[in-house]
Amino acid sequence: MDVDDYKKVMDTNLWAALHTIKAAMPHFEHQGSGHIVNICSIGAKVAVPHMLPYSVSKFALSGLSQGLAGELAHKGIKVTTVNPNLMRTGSPRNITLKGDHEAEYAWFKISDSLPGLSQSADAAARQIVSAIELGRKEVTLTLTAKVAVALQALAPGMVNAATTLANRFLPASNNTSEQKGYENETKLTQGAIGSLTDQAAKENNEL
Repeated sequence: MDVDDYKKVMDTNLWAALHTIKAAMPHFEHQGSGHIVNICSIGAKVAVPHMLPYSVSKFALSGLSQGLAGELAHKGIKVTTVNPNLMRTGSPRNITLKGDHEAEYAWFKISDSLPGLSQSADAAARQIVSAIELGRKEVTLTLTAKVAVALQALAPGMVNAATTLANRFLPASNNTSEQKGYENETKLTQGAIGSLTDQAAKENNEL
């Protein structure tokens, strides 16, 4: 990944959120209340191999969100930081890939389709709404993500060893050309194995 790749993702995942917050703040301050909800990621807790620009941007958003929770409380403004695991929104079709395009797309789409690793957008939304109603400052979605966060806190060396091992099994990264996910559908990613992600793509206008 080039520096520009990091900048592009930071624009989306950090600066866009900050600009939105800054636009809302005068209204919240005027009414003496408000609630900011920042959708971070498990990638804001554990850096995911081959998704480093994404993880860096989500770590930054998480820091912003946690800091704002402390700074804005006296103004009656609440801040909730949400850390989802993989969510089945259908987004793999539209991701930008480098390296071994077909292999990178395959592991991401298949992971996104597995119920044990991913969560439907509807289920995630219900948990997020519940966290807002309860006034929670932070919420991590899915058992898998909660376990990963706990292990990162208790045994960061073990988590680093696990991600290092996982990286060895991921595709080679020696190709800097870019392709979109939908350009790399294969028999492996289609059919039953990718059906949950394909259905989510239809429901969420990702086609």
